Amino acid sequence: MNYQAILEEIEKEIQALFSEGKVADYIPALAKVDPNQFIMSVRLFDGTSFGVGDVNSKFSIQSISKVFTFTLALHQYGRDLYQRVGHEPSGDPFNSLVQLEYENGIPRNPFINAGAIVTTDTLVSIHKKYTFKFILDFIKKVANDDTITYDKDIYKSELENGFKNFALINMIKSYNNIHNKIDTVINTYFKQCSIMMSTSQLAQSMQYIANHGVNPLTNERLISISKAKRTSSLMLTCGHYDASGDFAYKVGLPGKSGVGGGIVAIVPQKMSICVYSPKLNAQGNSLIGTKALELFTSKTGLSIF
Repeated sequence: MNYQAILEEIEKEIQALFSEGKVADYIPALAKVDPNQFIMSVRLFDGTSFGVGDVNSKFSIQSISKVFTFTLALHQYGRDLYQRVGHEPSGDPFNSLVQLEYENGIPRNPFINAGAIVTTDTLVSIHKKYTFKFILDFIKKVANDDTITYDKDIYKSELENGFKNFALINMIKSYNNIHNKIDTVINTYFKQCSIMMSTSQLAQSMQYIANHGVNPLTNERLISISKAKRTSSLMLTCGHYDASGDFAYKVGLPGKSGVGGGIVAIVPQKMSICVYSPKLNAQGNSLIGTKALELFTSKTGLSIF
């Protein structure tokens, strides 16, 4: 199959959508990005890659980081993790307080903000002040790139404007589901969201999930088959917040979005994909990125359904 030609077709077909959506302006540093970007990378297990746009241009991964922290927490805690964070779709916006209060401080899943904050807290319990380094080192490993780091301006912008996340962590703490100091946990969380990566790096970093827990570049097993399965199933059911069902219906792949405008997706045992376009839909997912992935699965027939 000519993946490069398919990506070039998609690039032409999405042009009409650039008038729709808007960038995430509630984080001022993210509001400064060029809204008219479209970049897409596909990576096969043998290392072959295809792309359109500047596949080496970096952007803030935001909630895509939650895939990595969930992987690490699940590896450390196993099913005990589910005592503190569930694995069911939320049906609510990614930063909702309502459901969290109703369910006594146990977030519905690790891909909404509340759940990701609890997941980060479980890692802080083990790695203390070195938690962010532990997360970043893992991302460097799966991306096969030691140059990856975070953007201090975006981190500062989140710290100064992340009022809803502060409300979430304080509410969770009131239910005794945050075990460490709030400042330590929230600082780590904002730093992981501020990590900068390209579509090329992100496509590579998702290979271990697509390959049932094994990094195909190094043949190293990073997580068990069952934990890789659980991660990809959560990506399918919870990876796009209250639009997860719509994404599964239209795209048909496990995926995870971030308000920075990126989306990662996997075709199990075949490939990993990353698309970036910063204008978001009403649910906080890349509007053009979602359409591009829908077109990709329609044109290639690559879907899990």
